[in-house]
Amino acid sequence: MLAIFLQTLTITAPVFAMLFLGVLLKRVGWINDSFIHTASSLVFNVTMPALLFLGIYHADLRAALQPDVLGYFTLATLLSFVLAWGWAMWRCPREDRGIYVQGAFRGNNGVIGLALAASMYGDYGISLGAVLAGLVILLYNTLSTIVLAVYSPVIKSDPWSICKSVFKNPLIISVLVAAPCAAFKIGLPAWLLASGQYLAAMTLPLALICIGGTLSLVALRKSGKMAVSASLVKMVSLPLLMTLGAWLYGFRGAELGVLFLYFASPTAAASFVMARAANGNHELAAAIIVITTLMAAITTNIGIFVLQWGGWI
Repeated sequence: MLAIFLQTLTITAPVFAMLFLGVLLKRVGWINDSFIHTASSLVFNVTMPALLFLGIYHADLRAALQPDVLGYFTLATLLSFVLAWGWAMWRCPREDRGIYVQGAFRGNNGVIGLALAASMYGDYGISLGAVLAGLVILLYNTLSTIVLAVYSPVIKSDPWSICKSVFKNPLIISVLVAAPCAAFKIGLPAWLLASGQYLAAMTLPLALICIGGTLSLVALRKSGKMAVSASLVKMVSLPLLMTLGAWLYGFRGAELGVLFLYFASPTAAASFVMARAANGNHELAAAIIVITTLMAAITTNIGIFVLQWGGWI
């Protein structure tokens, strides 16, 4: 358990460093709201699609391909989405529901979840985690696009417009293009892959700097109750329910452990980028990311301790 706690801190420390840098740069005037808006657009349209494409392109989608795990994770994600949306309709005002729902169900599996799976289960954790990551990217971005479109002031919410928004989303396009390339092992020029790596490497630091630049005590106080509520749903309620469901279904060992780590991951930085693109309450999105990342060091370790104590992973 100590090793996992230290691993969690090792992963989250650079995240907080970038968030703090964003706060500092905004405070001294080296970045402003115009920069944050432009940089967020760059991440959403260019660098994050490059990151997602390369993540899937280099993954062996046929390794550790387990239909039961993929099927359960799909159903659990859809159920989490429905439960978060239902709770948001009762818990927060209409204009903030899309941001609340996205923050409450969308995990940072591509960075934190996969890294912890690799730490606990080695090569098998990487293989199983990478296959799940491809599914995660498609599910999360599609569902997030739908709920943001329903409540966004700038996106039409009729079924046809929502469908177009899903398939016009750069993150989803990158996944749909990358999947056949990975499945059929289509070779790409080395210079193109290297250029993509340069862009992909910008994604997380630039997104976190933008999130940090958005944070302020006023914004945190303003969105405090809703941010805490969404964070508790994301880090306590849904991981508990979905992991219990996986245990009852019969998953044990590495499969149950990886599923828990993916359910228990903090909210993804991509939720902030998509909130800005949808002209939503990005301050609420930023607050949820910070709170869930702080909580991860505690809730993840408690969950792993309980599962190991029971002899289930």
